[in-house]
Amino acid sequence: MKHVKYAQCVRCGKRYDAAPDLTNCSCGGILDVVYDYDYIKSVLTKEVLAGRKERSMWRYRELLPVEETTPDTPLRVGWSPLYEEPGLAAQLGLSRLWVKDDGQNPTASLKDRASAMAVAKAMEAGAKTIACSSTGNAASSLAGNAAAAGLKTYIFVPDRAPKGKVAQLMVFGANVISVKGNYEETFKMSAEAIERYGWYNRNAAINPYLSEGKKTVALEIAEQLDWKMPDYLAISVGDGCTIAGVWKGLKDLYAIGFIDKLPRLISAQSTGCCPLNRAILQGTDWEPMEENTIADSISVGVPRNADKALAAIRESRGLAVCVTDEEILAAACLLGRTCGVFGEPAGVAGTAALKKACEDGLIERGATAVSVVTGNGLKDVANAIRAGGEPLHIAPDLSEMVKGFAARGVTVE
Repeated sequence: MKHVKYAQCVRCGKRYDAAPDLTNCSCGGILDVVYDYDYIKSVLTKEVLAGRKERSMWRYRELLPVEETTPDTPLRVGWSPLYEEPGLAAQLGLSRLWVKDDGQNPTASLKDRASAMAVAKAMEAGAKTIACSSTGNAASSLAGNAAAAGLKTYIFVPDRAPKGKVAQLMVFGANVISVKGNYEETFKMSAEAIERYGWYNRNAAINPYLSEGKKTVALEIAEQLDWKMPDYLAISVGDGCTIAGVWKGLKDLYAIGFIDKLPRLISAQSTGCCPLNRAILQGTDWEPMEENTIADSISVGVPRNADKALAAIRESRGLAVCVTDEEILAAACLLGRTCGVFGEPAGVAGTAALKKACEDGLIERGATAVSVVTGNGLKDVANAIRAGGEPLHIAPDLSEMVKGFAARGVTVE
């Protein structure tokens, strides 16, 4: 890869050749892919990019760690819509607000970006089988993207994973192992199995290439905004890989001169599981927490990509905002009723945090912001109903409808 120099440990600085099967550094640190920005600037311009017909994450190949000969993965991943929402912006006291609906990816979450990258690198490595552990979205995205590419998958999920995500896994033909334990126990079991059987490792905090796939959401936002960056970018945080990827993508664009401003990140975590935000707010090292939130995709008590995530928040002068499950459910309804965007609990946590930051005066009035919705609400129908409520159940009698509306305070117009 002419545009990639090497991979480097963020903890000890040790360098590695950018082989397709890279995992963690020998010291246990996470690796970061280092690019040759001078070379990239010589081959990639805004004009070149604007002329491309490809509307997926692969339109940014010069900024991705793949070989020139590696084919695009089969499913269309990326180029999800970015909606400007003036009504919600006014409600929050912002001058402009955009919502990036990444629940419109093939398996309905941002994690498709990482899984497409995993499939591409597995193909480069000559692997036939990929495995991972996941609270749900990484699992379903891997199963779908791997199935489309003809690869076999082994997926480890905690038994609390929502049925909608498990249903996806089974339909995609994955070998699913539902573990009677939390995410940390599930992760350890997957690591043991991957080591024993030599499967390609899709675990995002182990495989350094996956955050490179996730960063494409930031590349798209920048291009969709005509390279004029907002003041803030809000996103949900679990393992830390997504926020780390977003920051890497923004820094890549800044390094090649495509943008002249870096937004401040808003790290959204649930109060029931917020080890990274707690470390930021208290100015201490992170410590494990119990996993106690309905937002299953960010319910990670032992984040595996803490180094990169904490660095991203601090380098961006970001905000660490913790939201309750009730605030998350309220944000799901707020997005649905003002924007028509349907997000799962973890997917709308960024919007919940943005709203809270505005209300608490952490964000100046008149600022601009992007909120990334990382997963579709159909992933977790039970909590969607909990947020939106039950329909009016009546006999086929119009008078009962009228009585039901009156009881609910509904005015018929």
